[in-house]
Amino acid sequence: MFIPQMFKAIITTLVLGCTLIGFQALSAEYIAPPPFSKNIDADISRLAQSDEVKPISAGDTEFLTLYSEYISADFRGVVILIPDWQSTPTNNAGINFLRKELNNQGYTSYAMTVPDIDWQAAQDDAAKTINDPVGKNNETANANTKPDTSTQKQPHHADYVEQVNTEVVDDYKLKLVARYEALYQQAAMESENIVVIAQGTSAGVLLEHYADFSDLKINAFISLSSYLPNTKRNAKLSQITSLVAPALLDIYFATDSNDILMNLKNRQRWVNRNAKFDYRQRQLFGLRDAPQQHARLSKEIDGFLRRLF
Repeated sequence: MFIPQMFKAIITTLVLGCTLIGFQALSAEYIAPPPFSKNIDADISRLAQSDEVKPISAGDTEFLTLYSEYISADFRGVVILIPDWQSTPTNNAGINFLRKELNNQGYTSYAMTVPDIDWQAAQDDAAKTINDPVGKNNETANANTKPDTSTQKQPHHADYVEQVNTEVVDDYKLKLVARYEALYQQAAMESENIVVIAQGTSAGVLLEHYADFSDLKINAFISLSSYLPNTKRNAKLSQITSLVAPALLDIYFATDSNDILMNLKNRQRWVNRNAKFDYRQRQLFGLRDAPQQHARLSKEIDGFLRRLF
């Protein structure tokens, strides 16, 4: 009788110990992974040549750029390269190739890192509305009031479905423009000829920024597959494209998404309506990371810029 009781005591002790360990594991503090930009900065600092890495300050924020000086006989200007959001200045979709190839054509290049996306921006905005004391008072005052059904909104057809909340895009735009303006000041000290090349969403928000009559003067803007991940704002991008001041080369790829390809004809129509004569639209076929594609991309950009200066 003594031995079975001893086994029961041992088993009970083991069960209690495993239970306590399980509770401790469940109650362990969650540690968030490092931001995407921190990983990119660490990789650039570790792998890139030290003379290429240049930190730039944008207010209280410091970000990294990859600097590459021109190596041709004639200096033609400075190019600012901006990758798509959640992308890197060393991506193989054209940015990394251009930042080196443009040096051979007489341009000094700065390829900047982009800010992180705050996917909680829309929730933070909603939380501010909920915590607004005025809003609470209005809600309390209206609680005892019978709603006026005659003024209520009627069901309507939804013309658009948003992929990304506009608050998220606005937050990214605000952070990107701050970095861009800081880098522009650095480029303006080296040359009066400044060219900006941007990809994807970064190109889309910069087009919105230029359409608001930005004080920063650039000679040319080159857009690579520009779009906005918010459907309503992407539809308006066609008209916005025709309102920007700098000369614009609008490059897209045959393999781009429908959100980009569907709006290209509308862009040309708005350009014709608003008489933007320094607008050019070019399509490139094939994969964007192929060496032949990089050569075609460089040729299109060089030809466009040589017509300007």
